[in-house]
Amino acid sequence: MESAAGPTPGLDRRVSATIALVGVAVLAVVVVMFLLTRGLDLVIGLLGFGVAVAGAWWVVTERALRRTGGAVAVALGLVVIATALTQVFTDAATAVARLLATVAVLTVATACARHALVPDLHALDRSREIRRPGHPVLICNPRSGGGKVDRFGIVAAARDLGVKTVVLGPDDDLDQLAREAVARGADCLGMAGGDGSQARVASVAVENDLPFVCVSAGTRNHFALDLGLDRADPTASLLAFRDAVERRVDYATVNDRLFVNNVSLGIYASIVREGSYRADKAQTVATMLPDLLGRTAEPFDLQFTSPDGDEIDGSFVILVSNNPYTASASLDAAGRRALDTGRLGVIAISTSTGSEAARLMTRSALGLRKTSPFWHEFTTETFEIRSHGKQTSVGIDGEPLDLAAPLRFRSHPKGLRLLVPAGNRAAAARRRARAVDIRSLVDLARGRAPRM
Repeated sequence: MESAAGPTPGLDRRVSATIALVGVAVLAVVVVMFLLTRGLDLVIGLLGFGVAVAGAWWVVTERALRRTGGAVAVALGLVVIATALTQVFTDAATAVARLLATVAVLTVATACARHALVPDLHALDRSREIRRPGHPVLICNPRSGGGKVDRFGIVAAARDLGVKTVVLGPDDDLDQLAREAVARGADCLGMAGGDGSQARVASVAVENDLPFVCVSAGTRNHFALDLGLDRADPTASLLAFRDAVERRVDYATVNDRLFVNNVSLGIYASIVREGSYRADKAQTVATMLPDLLGRTAEPFDLQFTSPDGDEIDGSFVILVSNNPYTASASLDAAGRRALDTGRLGVIAISTSTGSEAARLMTRSALGLRKTSPFWHEFTTETFEIRSHGKQTSVGIDGEPLDLAAPLRFRSHPKGLRLLVPAGNRAAAARRRARAVDIRSLVDLARGRAPRM
């Protein structure tokens, strides 16, 4: 049988979901028992954490003696945290045994949850639709990622697959090169470069209803990461030109300019505009933060209305993403589990003092950041940011620009046609399954298809 949400789960998925839920319940009991027995030590540790965060705020926003005072507060806070942890782990053998047992329960619960949520990854590979473009063109930026195009031999590898390559020169216009390729008959566009370049070529592909191939030859390649592509070997993505699976993912626009990752406003947009940022990021940030966040700093001229109707003004960080970012304890905590939700993710921070920052970070440590009046996080299909000025500084997929205010954002569900290597659907499914949803597990345990 099949419900409106999808096929009815089999017995193995129901059992896996049930085991995962039992594991979650056991972990909840462990946390409660820990709070009952070591609650005071936890409070002391949180107080130390708050002091350290407040001190860190002074370190990055002040100069001279105040910065020194902030460093002292950071050290004091760390001492308090260390003291609290020492009290928690007074009986080392017992603590280690409990920790190992907890890790074992967590491992089993996670494995069962993933099996329940993604039952047959190999079936995704077997069901792939093979497409091979007749006249593909790959544009390569030899300067991206410290020269990854040359280091990995991307141009030669692409030519071996019958792909025409265009190397971006210092004076070339990337958008013009992409449009010229289409005019000469290209039926698929690819980009070997960073996220900003990916977005610009993808925009031309969308304009002409052509498939797009992402080759991760930039520095960080967040788009490739969230697609589940192999960032360590950019040439692996070239196989999409030969034996491809077509995926449809969302793209987003701000004032009709396409972006694949995010648009940042406030402090980051101000910093990336500095010419010294590319050469020395840490020094540029340390020099500019006191002027941007210190006591004499002017609030950022940024206003928006939340879905609840709250008017937010002066946030020093606003991040609007193409699909929401998921916070977790994994190494890619800032990643997106899915790129086809049809929604924008919005995160804004509006602290203006050390004490406010400490309160926000303390709540974040407890997993309660969304309850803070200084943290604003939600998803939406459309969004608008206002400003009293005519122009607003933004960072679009890492590239600094000035755009006319107001800024109007929109998600375009499954509007980008991607060609990806075989196996990428399974990689994307594994990535989505990392975001364990208790509601979905309950649905599966009850024999229902999980709601999306």
